[in-house]
Amino acid sequence: MIRTLLARAGLVAAAACAATLLTAAPAAAHGADAPDGTDYRTRTTGVAPARPGLEVRVVEAGARLELTNRTGRAIEVIGYSGEPYLRVGPDGVFENSRSPATYLNRTLAGDTALPAEADPAAPPSWRRIDDGPTVRWHDQRALWQESAPPAEVRAAPDREHRVRDWTVPLRDGADPVAIGGTLDWVPPPDAYTWWAVTIVGLLAVGALGLVAAGAPAGGRALGALGALLVVGGAVAVVYPLGRELDAGAQGVGGVVVGLLSGQVWSLLTGLGAIAAGWYALTRRRPAADFVVALAGACLALFAGAANAAVFARSIAPVPWSPGVARVMVALVLITGTGATAAGILRLHAASRLAAAPTP
Repeated sequence: MIRTLLARAGLVAAAACAATLLTAAPAAAHGADAPDGTDYRTRTTGVAPARPGLEVRVVEAGARLELTNRTGRAIEVIGYSGEPYLRVGPDGVFENSRSPATYLNRTLAGDTALPAEADPAAPPSWRRIDDGPTVRWHDQRALWQESAPPAEVRAAPDREHRVRDWTVPLRDGADPVAIGGTLDWVPPPDAYTWWAVTIVGLLAVGALGLVAAGAPAGGRALGALGALLVVGGAVAVVYPLGRELDAGAQGVGGVVVGLLSGQVWSLLTGLGAIAAGWYALTRRRPAADFVVALAGACLALFAGAANAAVFARSIAPVPWSPGVARVMVALVLITGTGATAAGILRLHAASRLAAAPTP
């Protein structure tokens, strides 16, 4: 039976790897637009002069700006060469296919090649991209695009620095308006400390696998592993929800679409860990060891390691504090990796017991 379970584990792991490779392109594209963390804090100071019904905020850890227009009038976002770039009004959202910003802002790095039709001096050619009153876009004026930090940051990287004040011009009919904001460098945390705490925690959880499965304490150890998996899975579900809310998703439908398009692996592994933990709590038999090991491995890989960049970044892509985000990721890694180690140890002990000669 143990060999059958191990064979099934190999097949499931191979299937998971294949599925990951097949879905890597969309996930990578989403990750490029929504960074896992950054050391640059982008904030907006609002619209000046103020326009009732016109709202702006920063989403995706500063990667995008979001503008919502409920004024009843069309508002234009001006591109990098002074040309009309976006238009948001009662009839929806339009982009100017002749604005270079239309193509440069498709990626966070701004490295899209410009087509021949991109000409800021040409009359606008408007193309509808959404029916609602809200638009989100990358804007290089609110970002730090260089690979190296600014000179003042390199001179004193352990202090917070104001990199620059930025503005994005708008146009309300014939009236000029502007979005204002700030860009700051925030010193990153000590990643080694977070990794050290995580490693100590996962070793402690993995040690539960050393308790003899046949003893009464072994059943309690399996129950503890199941409870930890339920907790880690719940955290793994909440974290991607936070990422989608930080990315500007609104309403249940918007959150669900965002989860399925960019955070589906973290969501599914979190739900799977909850189910596996519940199974371990209610089914005290060898199959539960296999389920715990497999669910823990998926949880650690797809929900833990995938978000571990927050250990080394000062700004996390969630609507709560970066410290809380790091604790959540550490908890997912501890429960996932620890449960994997404990499950493997229990399976190995069971296989040795089965192979031992009967006196």
